[in-house]
Amino acid sequence: MSARDLVLAKRGLRFLGRIFPCAVGRGGVVQDKLEGDGGTPAGIHRITGLAYRPDRVAPPAPWAVPIGNDDLWCDAPDHPAYNHWVRAPFTASHERLRRADPLYDMVLLTDWNWPEATPGRGSAIFLHQWRRPHFPTEGCIAFRRDHLLWIAQRAEPGTRLIVPA
Repeated sequence: MSARDLVLAKRGLRFLGRIFPCAVGRGGVVQDKLEGDGGTPAGIHRITGLAYRPDRVAPPAPWAVPIGNDDLWCDAPDHPAYNHWVRAPFTASHERLRRADPLYDMVLLTDWNWPEATPGRGSAIFLHQWRRPHFPTEGCIAFRRDHLLWIAQRAEPGTRLIVPA
């Protein structure tokens, strides 16, 4: 492990010598991730992207891309775009990236089950803002807004995310 790794630990997520309180999926950390199980997948993942709501936050890093009104994430295991960013109109099952709540104002994308997605192995595993302190997610890792911003400003594409089993 290196100091540039994001490492999930018992006390939170460790990155660049700091520990950040976080929340994981309601199903805990799982070895065999399935769509809809609420689990955070164990393993070594990579940060692949950074998205943000330009109407709510400034770009957290030069490589961040804005989330627009038509941006969605496909969560339909039987669709060819499963676990990929898609645009409306889109009729298959999906999640809106531009949400009314602040959870996806800033999102670090991971390579869990991406870019070659195995149907049913889980989708949309992100690092994002938490709903409230330590409130479980649907499988993502969530943080206090200012902590997520600090991480987003320092992480880079390819940064490893280590989630021990």
